[in-house]
Amino acid sequence: MSSSNEKEVEQLENDTPAAAPQGDVTFDSVWCVFEHRAGRLVNALEDVSFTVPAGEFVAVVGRSGHGKSTMLRVLAGLQPPTTGIAAINGAPVVGPAAERSMVFQQDTVFPWMHVRDNVEFALKAQGMSKAERQVISDRVLENVGLTDFAGSWPRELSGGMRKRVALGAVMAAGSNVWLMDEPFGSLDYFTRRNLHELLLKIWSETHKTIFFVTHDIEEALILADRLMLVRDGKLVEDMSVDLPRPRNEDVRASPEAVALTKSILDELGIEDDSSVVDISEADI
Repeated sequence: MSSSNEKEVEQLENDTPAAAPQGDVTFDSVWCVFEHRAGRLVNALEDVSFTVPAGEFVAVVGRSGHGKSTMLRVLAGLQPPTTGIAAINGAPVVGPAAERSMVFQQDTVFPWMHVRDNVEFALKAQGMSKAERQVISDRVLENVGLTDFAGSWPRELSGGMRKRVALGAVMAAGSNVWLMDEPFGSLDYFTRRNLHELLLKIWSETHKTIFFVTHDIEEALILADRLMLVRDGKLVEDMSVDLPRPRNEDVRASPEAVALTKSILDELGIEDDSSVVDISEADI
């Protein structure tokens, strides 16, 4: 790196004042109503209200087809609510914005770009100089353990490594709110555990607001400090997870964790199959 670039690195790392945490999220009586192909109206979200302060890690838990992903799409600005207001830092969500980033279950890295280019994509779109992008991508690639793969193609990486690329891209973009829709659902147990540890490390260092959708109760208890339980489009429970960290096997096998798991299953009506609504074609 040239001397001029080194000076730019020093200024970026040392002279930028620390910003106050941002990322307060509010739902105020949000409804999302879809019309089924057969003409029947389906409440994907029904009168959902909550407030999440900046820096909180929230897991949204529920069975498939009950509104979890709809909640994330509303927050992302991809799905306008039928009625009600979703807001970030007091400003209504009216469409996608740089303050929010989303990580999907499917691979979303660009296969025609090297790893570094994927990580820098949002920065380049913002008009940032090459030197500035490299400063940020160097740091991010180190954080997600991909420094040695900066010049690799996505096809040369494992599924877990591609998820690291996706996390790196979100980190580099600088978004205050991360929306994660079952991002590790397709991965094997051991890879998921490694990514859980990585995500928690990043969160503890950056204090981002994270909404993490999952149907896996164990995953929710490992990651989150707050659980939102969604059933039939309703927010049926909003609870704190008062378990010590790190949440290893001993913690998750504790009487407190077992009781919390039972409470979650009861709230979601796991034994009551009549609560399942046939809305597969509504894609919520």
